[in-house]
Amino acid sequence: MPVVTDTADTAAAYDAVAVRYAELFSDVLATLPLERALLAAFAELVLAHDAGPVADIGCGPGHVTAHVRALGLDAFGIDVSAEMVALARAAQPHVRFDVGSMLELDLADGSLGGVLALFSTIHLPPRQLPMAFEEFYRVLSPGGHLLLGFLAGDDPLPREVDHRVAPAHEWSPGVLADLLGRNGFAEAGRLTREPHEGERFRSGLLLARRQA
Repeated sequence: MPVVTDTADTAAAYDAVAVRYAELFSDVLATLPLERALLAAFAELVLAHDAGPVADIGCGPGHVTAHVRALGLDAFGIDVSAEMVALARAAQPHVRFDVGSMLELDLADGSLGGVLALFSTIHLPPRQLPMAFEEFYRVLSPGGHLLLGFLAGDDPLPREVDHRVAPAHEWSPGVLADLLGRNGFAEAGRLTREPHEGERFRSGLLLARRQA
């Protein structure tokens, strides 16, 4: 499956802002108690399942990777932006970070106990989102968990929004949950929250389990 032009465009956009992005967001989890709570629940479920490491897909400068490693997970990062990966490696030289696309993961079938995709799938055109979910399903072991972060909207169809870095879409939580279900996942829980000061979009998190 070839990596599509849209992915290359997203990589170039994030390469251009990588240093500034890291400055702005490397400590952002300290201000996000709800996200930290779901990350803790995700970590507990993955550790209980004990079925392999966790891939932080769309890891950016690696701040979430570092956070879940502190929770006890054997986590590594993947990002389409080579500049983001370089920053992550510099910040955490003992951790694995790879350049790669969520549409074509260089990982063995069933090799992961968990997948994190926090606000990385938002940049996929809607037609490509099922392709990413198929890849997440392929690389997760049966019973492995996915934590998906997204821009939450109310429309039944994905809505393009004015993201500051690259084209992005809002999704209804219910529509995303249904799409995950059609790709082999069972929803375990969901959360939406209103924008904090300085944010422009509602945030959503879906926790799902790969079915056998």
